[in-house]
Amino acid sequence: MINSIELFTGAGGLAMGMGMAGCQHHALIEWDKNSCDTLRGNIKMGNNSISNCEVIQEDIRSIDYSKFNDSIQIIAGGPPCQPFSLGGKRKAHNDVRDMFPEAVRAVREIKPKAFVFENVKGLLRKSFATYFNYILLQLTYPDCPKKEFEDWAGHLSRLEKIHTSGHYMGIQYHVVPRLLNAADYGVPQLRYRVIIVGFREDLGIEWTFPDGDFSKDALLYSQIITCEYWDEHKIAAKDRLVFSDVDINRAQIFKDKYSSRQDAPKRWLTVRDAIGDLPAPTNANSKEIPNHEFRPGARSYTGHTGSIMDEPSKTIKAGAHGVPGGENTIVLSDGSIRYYTVRESARIQTFPDEYLFFGSWTESMRQIGNAVPVKLAQMVGNSVVSML
Repeated sequence: MINSIELFTGAGGLAMGMGMAGCQHHALIEWDKNSCDTLRGNIKMGNNSISNCEVIQEDIRSIDYSKFNDSIQIIAGGPPCQPFSLGGKRKAHNDVRDMFPEAVRAVREIKPKAFVFENVKGLLRKSFATYFNYILLQLTYPDCPKKEFEDWAGHLSRLEKIHTSGHYMGIQYHVVPRLLNAADYGVPQLRYRVIIVGFREDLGIEWTFPDGDFSKDALLYSQIITCEYWDEHKIAAKDRLVFSDVDINRAQIFKDKYSSRQDAPKRWLTVRDAIGDLPAPTNANSKEIPNHEFRPGARSYTGHTGSIMDEPSKTIKAGAHGVPGGENTIVLSDGSIRYYTVRESARIQTFPDEYLFFGSWTESMRQIGNAVPVKLAQMVGNSVVSML
């Protein structure tokens, strides 16, 4: 096992995936009470991938990392994404919720062999480009912190000089960021996330992100050419999707290239793949299937029309002001819409059914919307752990 700690743990998606990859978490650090209730509740129930973890419910800025000494080999976490989220106010370094400086402090004080940090696609916005470069340079040279009275721009300039000089003698990390689509890694959801991985320079590790082996073209092939997708789900011809000429062409190209090859990508997973075996939610069956309560009031509006059953889900979102009304909804076969239940949302995020969420419906959905898909975390975690 690889010793690790998890920062900004939230509901535990990244922690669970890293645990499945072989990490033994010594601590899960999170300040939000509802998220900590979820973590503690699942630990108490014996969830294997986060069992025996200490949950530290505390402001990350007050954490003393000296007690971990040299025992921690990996640090992972998802610094709050609201400063960079496309759905937020996008204040970046001017947002008090920007916790990347605390992620850098943890790396500086613990000096792990590797780290894995996750954030939203909005971090790559053109307006944030300079600050994103600043984040990467801080993680590359964590022993060179910002000085008192030095602003971030001045600190960036100093880091750039260090980076170009080639004479830095402190702890250094080789840092690699990449934008990943969770759907390409077997998650039934179109969810783009920036993953930042770093390895300590003295280890001499050569590494690259694992490739996703799921594809949209493979899904189109199974729906248009072979129709095995529809057969698998017992969907009558009259209830199947109508495809554009572009999609039909993509399916044909996939057939010509891969139909007889063993290395063909797997098909993207859909909402139906994820939740098709669940009964329709009612108040009556909510006790039989935990977190599967029906929630009334769903509606669609321009730009927020819900997810289609036979495509990957739209991104499950936490929402800046509660659960997004049109985003976390599903379009049923009769054209009506309803909210995803907590259990359905958890499946879309690849949490196992035995993983329960504690708190109100709104709080549970917020936890899930902020989480890293478990399967994506496991895929990245496997590749990092294997190098150590």
